[in-house]
Amino acid sequence: MILVVKIGTSSLTDAAGVIVRDAVAKLAGEVAQLRAEGHRVVIVTSGAVSAGLPAMGLSGSRPSDLATRQAVSAVGQSRLMRVYDDLFADQAMVAGQVLLAPLDFDHRQQYLHARQTLRRLLDLGAVPVVNENDAVADDELRFGDNDRLAALVANLVGAELLVLLTDTAGLFTADPRLDSAASLIEEVVEFDHQLETVAGGAGTARGSGGMASKLAAARMAAWSGVRTVIAAAERPGVLAAALAGQPGVGTVVRPRERRLSARKLWIAFALGASGTLVVDDGARRAVVERGTSLLPAGVREVQGSFDSDSAVQVVDGEGRVFAKGLVRQPSSVLAARVGRRSGEVPGEGPLEMIHRDDLVVLADA
Repeated sequence: MILVVKIGTSSLTDAAGVIVRDAVAKLAGEVAQLRAEGHRVVIVTSGAVSAGLPAMGLSGSRPSDLATRQAVSAVGQSRLMRVYDDLFADQAMVAGQVLLAPLDFDHRQQYLHARQTLRRLLDLGAVPVVNENDAVADDELRFGDNDRLAALVANLVGAELLVLLTDTAGLFTADPRLDSAASLIEEVVEFDHQLETVAGGAGTARGSGGMASKLAAARMAAWSGVRTVIAAAERPGVLAAALAGQPGVGTVVRPRERRLSARKLWIAFALGASGTLVVDDGARRAVVERGTSLLPAGVREVQGSFDSDSAVQVVDGEGRVFAKGLVRQPSSVLAARVGRRSGEVPGEGPLEMIHRDDLVVLADA
């Protein structure tokens, strides 16, 4: 089995940003145990920005300005990998650094190259250690947090299990730091607004994620057919327990029974949306219930400026996203076709705004 294990900044560094070697050593020991049992593991690590702060004589939370954050990340990433190299070598493992950026997922050829690199590392017996390339990523073009990156990597390598290691035991019914009656939610069967409310907002001052981002990543993984476990990094034997499905190990998010194809997963989750198409109820029913292409007659508005083959969200009249797809014409052409029936569509080119082969439904009927 292939596992993707993501570990957060708060589990890897102390309050000053110094890398906690014992935490990495624990992770290395558990990965070594899984590999001895024949499993293959990909690590998605955070912590570069935090680790760079003390090295540069800085302290406090993540830098707010982009240039400083990029510079600090460049310093911290090498220090982070040095610790991984040393402590994984103690377990007779070779760690291989892989830095990814959103463009590696946005372009199909880059996506396939990234998959090839990761799979080859696994074939050679190495442990890929993945992080976002923060030294060059900007605020407009980045993953946002490594939870989402981990879900994308799980899809990329065909993993069966995603483990999101954090500083809490999982998702609780309320914030356990504020409510003593809060209890662990051991299993998530479906996602709804109440669950998102429970997940709350951002995480620690040193990290960029939080329980909400972990829940969003788990939802992405579920659509990929990947089981997710959100658990405490400090729990002894947490990876083996997650793999075995041990009760109480954390919050388990089950995969969906209906799994998307690799290409549609790429459209749904790897590509950033460049715009939005607002449709009426009839078009929504046709797309969701009958699996049709999206035609101009059911579209009410085109939002944003984009080229042909760009990914766009498809929303209903209430603004709820229910699909995503690749448009067949640029926004200027689509805007001129809004609400028109087949015989009324001006110009040449494909009739469909989004062909059903390029359209992913993200909501149930």
